[in-house]
Amino acid sequence: MSIFSISDLHLSLGTQKPMDVFSGWENYVARLEENWRKLVKPQDTVVIPGDISWAMRLEECKADFTFLHHLPGKKILLKGNHDYWWSTKAKMERFLEEQGFDSITILHNNSILVEGVWICGSRSWMFDAQEEKDERVMARELGRLSASLSSAGEGEKLVFVHYPPIYPNASADGVVELLEQFGVKHCFYGHLHGGAIRFAVQGERSGIVYKLVSADGLEFCPYKIY
Repeated sequence: MSIFSISDLHLSLGTQKPMDVFSGWENYVARLEENWRKLVKPQDTVVIPGDISWAMRLEECKADFTFLHHLPGKKILLKGNHDYWWSTKAKMERFLEEQGFDSITILHNNSILVEGVWICGSRSWMFDAQEEKDERVMARELGRLSASLSSAGEGEKLVFVHYPPIYPNASADGVVELLEQFGVKHCFYGHLHGGAIRFAVQGERSGIVYKLVSADGLEFCPYKIY
């Protein structure tokens, strides 16, 4: 049984916002499905850290979630900056239950034990935001990440965030401090696309290994962690 990750699927099967208009995203849904089915087995888990669907409301996610549900494996979803449909955990879990999407789980202020490893994370936020409202959002996200990490038991913790926690010459200090405080060794993130992918910090930095898992950065191929 393996753990995979891929973020920024930007599905729009129930809305009119296809990503095919962007370079490199041609026929991306079919490519994603083909790669997913080649790699992921029913007993595996795939963590999707954000920007899952272009839907504006939870009810509009049905087509996108149906697509995900019928792909092999269990899926763990985190919020991204474009997941406008995101609601309270209770409401999302009720929607998933009503629709029979039992292969999909929400990660929000909690942690999930998979194969003896704790899956933790939050959306995070822009590290260089200067406005007061952005500082409040970041403080809230740090609280959510702390709650997620604190809820995990003993053992290795894998952290997933949507926004990059580290850049070539800067970092989201609060996020990195939490990773260090809880002894996290591996952190996965998304958000970066196109030309921005080349600026992604990947590999070991101060004892933590970072990995970009945005869909186009992975050529729409889920990344195998374990």
